[in-house]
Amino acid sequence: MTSGLIGILIVTIHVLGALSSIMALMSSRTSQGAVAWIVTLLTFPYLAVPIYWIFGRPRFYGYTSARGERDTVLRQVLLRFRPRLEPFFSRPSFDTTRIQAVERLAMMPMSTGNRAELLIDGEDTFRSLLDGIDAAREYILVQFFIFRADEIGTLFKQHLMRRAEQGVRVCLLYDEIGSRSLPNDYLHELSSAGIEVTAFNSSRGWRHRFQINFRNHRKVLVVDGREGWTGGFNVADEYLGRVARYGPWRDTHIKLTGPSVMGLQEAFWEDWYWATEEILPLNWEPSVTCDECQHVVIVPSGPADRCETASLLIQHAIHGARERLWVTSPYFVPDQGVQDALKLAALRGVDVRVMIPERPDHLLVFLSAFSFLPEMIRHGVRIFRYQPGFLHQKVVLVDDETALVGSVNLDNRSFRLNFEITAYVPDTAFAGQVEGMLRRDFAACREVSLDELNNRPIWRKLVSRAAYLLAPIQ
Repeated sequence: MTSGLIGILIVTIHVLGALSSIMALMSSRTSQGAVAWIVTLLTFPYLAVPIYWIFGRPRFYGYTSARGERDTVLRQVLLRFRPRLEPFFSRPSFDTTRIQAVERLAMMPMSTGNRAELLIDGEDTFRSLLDGIDAAREYILVQFFIFRADEIGTLFKQHLMRRAEQGVRVCLLYDEIGSRSLPNDYLHELSSAGIEVTAFNSSRGWRHRFQINFRNHRKVLVVDGREGWTGGFNVADEYLGRVARYGPWRDTHIKLTGPSVMGLQEAFWEDWYWATEEILPLNWEPSVTCDECQHVVIVPSGPADRCETASLLIQHAIHGARERLWVTSPYFVPDQGVQDALKLAALRGVDVRVMIPERPDHLLVFLSAFSFLPEMIRHGVRIFRYQPGFLHQKVVLVDDETALVGSVNLDNRSFRLNFEITAYVPDTAFAGQVEGMLRRDFAACREVSLDELNNRPIWRKLVSRAAYLLAPIQ
């Protein structure tokens, strides 16, 4: 390579660094992130430019433009059924002010006429999921972050194939990163049985080929537009406690019937449109079958949103707590806003408890938490580590009134990089079930003391702090 070409290459890289720094200045969602990227891009452009285009982009731009096209079509579809949905739009009397903000984050109204069923751990959850699949008559929408071709994955596949062979339309959507170990033979068997299978394709198209840091972390199953499931479970043997590395697996899911299923269906519908550019014809008529009807709103969130929906939803729940705020999250590295909200809640006398795993499965994320936990404990936040096995549930309990169950972890990835989904249930009976569940979980935890954290070796404190600096891309 001649010296002239080398010079052109060097100038080009520095120009790309400067242009990327302008993009970081205009699009980064935090001032700290913007400063960090600008300094790095201008100082070390040879390394920083490719890293920025993979990890630094804060918005899923392709999905945003696809959403604009989708919205026009969806509005046309929903307008035909809106009169049938409106009778079920309502808010519980004790929570009308807080619900307005949640509805705006969800971009859909809260509905009544729902039944919310708490599903605890693998056996009950997978039994419910498979029974739902077997009962399908028209269509099944399936979306998970992780599919594996193991024992439960094979069983899941067999149930889906049987329904497809009997004329039920089955659409299966998976994340290509989360399910990267899924063999082609597994996918071929599904396709051969008539199941429509696609990866989410976050990097679809040449303009979006660097968007590999975004993930679709949603877990959704919808049957005939009448029943729906969401929560923390993926389709893999470890979620049934069958993998020795993790031991017993602690997780939570929720089954919904009623108008709220439309929210789960809409989130899948939108993701399917991004992945395939196909508009699925679905049933948009609500089904009401419950005796004791509950209020529910489904809150999808992701990097294509105009605001940081997941982070704002969690902060809103924290600020609304008056007596109790119990949180469980396997990956607990919240941003400063959520950390401050938790500390303020504890300072005003709220019983703030955070449950995290004793055993990590992502070491950097696990280590990151220990850099800020001492400060939280000093402000009155109580930290508990779950002992029997791996804790994976994502649940929030607010006072005696409201529970959130979904796929959102309290970390940067869930807040800004992942597509997530949460069921927000302001119902005292359901909240009571969640409280009983969490009391049993806290009884199986050990509380972390400030002395324990302060007495760690200096090298462990340094490692934790270094890991925390990487939190924005973990």
